[in-house]
Amino acid sequence: MKKFGWIAACLLMGVMSPVAAQENAAPQALTVGTIAATKQAVAKSESFVGRVQAVERVEIMARVSGYLEQIHFTEGSMVEAGAPLYTIEKSLYEAALQQAQGSVKSAKASVVLAQQQKGRTKELLTKEVASQMSMDQREAQTQQAAADQAMSEASVRTAEINLGYTEIKSPITGKIGRTAVTKGNVVGPSSGPLTVIVSQDPMYVTFPVSQREFLRAGMEAGAKKEDILVKINFSDGSIYPETGSINFVDVTTDQTTDTIAVRASFPNPAGTLVDGQFVNVLLQSAKPEDVVVVPQSALLADQQGIYVFVVENDKAVVKRIKPGGEHGPNTIVSEGLSGGEMVIVEGLQFVRPDMPVQAAPISPANPS
Repeated sequence: MKKFGWIAACLLMGVMSPVAAQENAAPQALTVGTIAATKQAVAKSESFVGRVQAVERVEIMARVSGYLEQIHFTEGSMVEAGAPLYTIEKSLYEAALQQAQGSVKSAKASVVLAQQQKGRTKELLTKEVASQMSMDQREAQTQQAAADQAMSEASVRTAEINLGYTEIKSPITGKIGRTAVTKGNVVGPSSGPLTVIVSQDPMYVTFPVSQREFLRAGMEAGAKKEDILVKINFSDGSIYPETGSINFVDVTTDQTTDTIAVRASFPNPAGTLVDGQFVNVLLQSAKPEDVVVVPQSALLADQQGIYVFVVENDKAVVKRIKPGGEHGPNTIVSEGLSGGEMVIVEGLQFVRPDMPVQAAPISPANPS
């Protein structure tokens, strides 16, 4: 009986020992795809929403009233400075000019007569035939005639100006909009804008910048504007090929939004930029800085913020980071990594803090 018990105990130990060995064995390491955090020369950038504005924008108004006889432009076309746009009937203003010119002739004749009478009175005064009062009257009449002549000449100038206003010309070179009136209508100063002309090249882009972004973008007092490159892209994601430059920073802050208005100038040789359109503005430092970058696919987030997993001593270790913007498919790391860390980008759904992992480096060009 004792022999049977001993044999049973040995058999039992033989059955249980593999289970105990498995429980005491170290957990198997998870293979994860990693990419090394690298330092790259990256231009610091900030993104904003801006609006395109023409450098020159003119509303064309009628400065005299009259019948609209001619429209000389094609809507939406380019017009040169000085090009005729509208013609208002001239007859009334030509008649007013002739009347003013006639008044000048009459005033000149009055001046001649007053001077002659003054001369005769002066001669009689020396002979003590005329009184000093008569002489004073002749002097006053001469001055009055001269003043009437000056007023008549001013009326001629006014009539000439009004006649000139019947030919409405473009004050700038630019693209002209739709006409608000057609031939045959009566127009005048109360008619409002007849059309609008906007210059095309260059164009302004104005965008608001918060105080924090203003300092971070390097636009504070004393900073060189030429050290900041300005790029824009459109709503469809396409990038405008020309590079702009900041030419104005407002001197006051908008108290309702705590932002500063900044303006950049862009070449617009092809007329791609249109007055009033919205664009995305990207400010970039002209001098790249060495920064740490990691793939965006490595980023994770929780209530404490953004973090990544890195492989240290064959374990998955949490590294809290501070993102500093995007750089293509990568994220700039302002704080938390120094470069060289093996960042986990594949198998993240199975990774837990401090679990054993085995790094399997993959190509940075095609991270999952």
